[in-house]
Amino acid sequence: MTDDAWTIPEIAVAVDLAVLTVHDGALQIMLVRRGIPPYEGMLALPGGFLASETESLDAAAARELAEETGLGTEELHLEQLGTYGAPDRDPRRRVVTVCYLAFSPNLPSPTAGGDAREAILLPVDKVLDPGTAVAFDHKKIIADAVERARSKLEYTTLAAAFCPPEFTMTDLRQVYEIVWGTSLDPRNFHRKITGVAGFLIPTGERVARQVGRPAALYRRGPAALLHPAMLRTR
Repeated sequence: MTDDAWTIPEIAVAVDLAVLTVHDGALQIMLVRRGIPPYEGMLALPGGFLASETESLDAAAARELAEETGLGTEELHLEQLGTYGAPDRDPRRRVVTVCYLAFSPNLPSPTAGGDAREAILLPVDKVLDPGTAVAFDHKKIIADAVERARSKLEYTTLAAAFCPPEFTMTDLRQVYEIVWGTSLDPRNFHRKITGVAGFLIPTGERVARQVGRPAALYRRGPAALLHPAMLRTR
């Protein structure tokens, strides 16, 4: 094919956000109910098109998060999950979207705005159920986001991003159990976590529980990687 016969296709660029949190004993994701076509009234990830040719992807992600849910990125762990560009993923035109993955310990109640009719938190198990309809290819993106979160807990200290600034060993273990969907032996978990230098920093304080002796409080330390990795049971 000659240069004269080849033209650059016109493709729209969008950003989507998969925001995960641990809430009410479940791994939950923030979704919006679309207020405009296509897929009006259906659940979807918050997101939208770049506002201009000069807007960066990071800026677009932060803007769409604020516009559609009222949330800011300041307290979120935010990273790019992946790029999705199947030719038929959007009925309006060819759209390539860059999805951002975010983790938060305590999301405030989202407030719908922009093109969103409603913003809600839903358990990922319910969202990924075959009976739940989700707009575009967002169910696949959500499944990828959940798997990324589960795998990152194996080799990074990201689990602490789901915890408040100060937390107990039980709080941290429950994050692993909820995200992985399994039970962990408390003693083995304590041994593995405390064996990772820089994962946790003791505060020197304790918090009383309903039963047993007061539990030690920790903060997230500077370590980013788990070595050795703590692999989940598959």
